[in-house]
Amino acid sequence: MAVGTNIKTYFGGEWHDGDVPIMRAADHGSWQGTTVFDGARYVDGMAPDLRAHCDRVVRSAQALSLQPSETGAEIFEIAWDGLKLYPKGTPVYIRPMFWGVAGGYMGIMAGDAPAGFCICLEEIPMAPPEAAARLTTTRFHRPVLTDNVCNAKAGCLYPNNARMLAEARAKGYDNALVCDAIGNVAETASANIFMIRDGVVFTPVANGTFLSGITRARHISNLRADGVEVVETVLGYDDFRAADEVFMSGNLNKVTPVTEFDGTSYQVGPVTRRVRELYWDWAATDAA
Repeated sequence: MAVGTNIKTYFGGEWHDGDVPIMRAADHGSWQGTTVFDGARYVDGMAPDLRAHCDRVVRSAQALSLQPSETGAEIFEIAWDGLKLYPKGTPVYIRPMFWGVAGGYMGIMAGDAPAGFCICLEEIPMAPPEAAARLTTTRFHRPVLTDNVCNAKAGCLYPNNARMLAEARAKGYDNALVCDAIGNVAETASANIFMIRDGVVFTPVANGTFLSGITRARHISNLRADGVEVVETVLGYDDFRAADEVFMSGNLNKVTPVTEFDGTSYQVGPVTRRVRELYWDWAATDAA
């Protein structure tokens, strides 16, 4: 089932209207889960960091031992061709994907044939600025690289995220603040996480258990250029309970304020608002 509307699909070398079929029953991705994707945004004629997202989906495919059939540069150009099919003001979610087609050794390893490829464009509005999230804890944690392909944006990782979200929703919350295997905060079930205390911005140090996001990096760069101290470090639940502000960072909505963590309430403060301003000011100058 589609998340958005007004879908356009690039598959087989051309753009199609609608949510067209792309995989077969015997494709390696169908029965062994070798699928990767990335997400970028098109808003008011801008596609911030689109090239970086296109490059990352290629690296994700390689992390699953797939053979990408397109380069990041090629995906970038194809995506822009598709975006031209929409009116400039249309908010679009851009999702390039690769999946295994042929099976290799024992049917478990991916084969040497080029991976399947498509791009799905969906019209999905940006969340309104006042939209916020309430977080809780979860008993599930992020895997480590020896357990799973944490260095890829891989579909096979998302059932773990889904059960985190299901647990949070069952407790009456929107999302979960997730730890790594040794109990340090890593991210939420759907996005990277930042907290502010005494005017200093803190975020979990990238330790290989979660994707250090492209938008996360952009926020860090923007804040530092604006003279704000940003510290990447080890953080625990108690650090977040002592925070003045908390916000989530992800591609879909860029900045999502957090107003509660398990009974600890936060205001949507000046740093969180500044992060959003800095991001869209930068996006207006970004050519890729």
